[in-house]
Amino acid sequence: MSTVQGRLRIAVQKSGRLADRSLDLIRDAGLKWVKGHNDLLYRVENYPIDLLRVRDDDIPTFVADGVCDLGIVGENVLEEGRNGGRDAEIVMPLGFGRCTLKIATPPSLAYEGPGSLEGLRIATSYPAILRRFLEDNGVGADIVTMRGAVEVAPRLKLAAAICDLVSTGATLEANGLQAKDTVLESQAVLIRSPVAPEPELTELLDSVIERMSGVVSSQGAKYVMLNAPVAALDQITALLPGAGSPTVMQLSGRQDAVAVHAVCQEAVFWETLEKLKAAGASAILVLPIEKMM
Repeated sequence: MSTVQGRLRIAVQKSGRLADRSLDLIRDAGLKWVKGHNDLLYRVENYPIDLLRVRDDDIPTFVADGVCDLGIVGENVLEEGRNGGRDAEIVMPLGFGRCTLKIATPPSLAYEGPGSLEGLRIATSYPAILRRFLEDNGVGADIVTMRGAVEVAPRLKLAAAICDLVSTGATLEANGLQAKDTVLESQAVLIRSPVAPEPELTELLDSVIERMSGVVSSQGAKYVMLNAPVAALDQITALLPGAGSPTVMQLSGRQDAVAVHAVCQEAVFWETLEKLKAAGASAILVLPIEKMM
């Protein structure tokens, strides 16, 4: 049970690459947060919910121990914090904060796979994840733990290779390193405590999760409306990207054409519209979706 009676707690990153996007997600889910007397705690005005703004590597522990009921954190941080004890449950991926934990080496190191790391020193800020990767590949290597600027380790002769987060690759390139094997694909995830909330807060907790799921589902989704000849209906619906079963309605006064409405979960490009039109579709409208449940 959460430590604050009568209120749910959600742990979010205080600063860093997930901080603003986490608050945006909470706001889009209809939770009106306001800053408190200090920067650690934000209060939600319209529900009994507090936002606890903490270091990202504290979030998994806070949620696993029931200090917070929910948390938003990167998978890389969550995986690094796993120690065989009680863990928070991943509720869903959130689609932002994507990055990759990769092995990177200087050109002077002939890398032909994880086996090339045998006997070497590898610098990283994620020793637990790297250790599991090396064990899974049967590689014996020394791990040098660094809290930042990992990319300079080979230049300073601290390590022969590194294992670090990569987003664009520009930092690696600036330090004369090349990305090799992927150790972990990461993005922000919503996590839930294994400790049950107070019974009277259970419905609110489920509602928050459902709302966040609706926000995530609507990201990038489009609502497509068009008219289609009956004879080409199957061909046209097959062109709609990521659509489930579309709604098909008879057009007034027309026996040979129908209206088609569909939610497309994938991007709708101009090329897609051109293919729909070539197949006989007309009056094509593509609209953004603000919310979806």
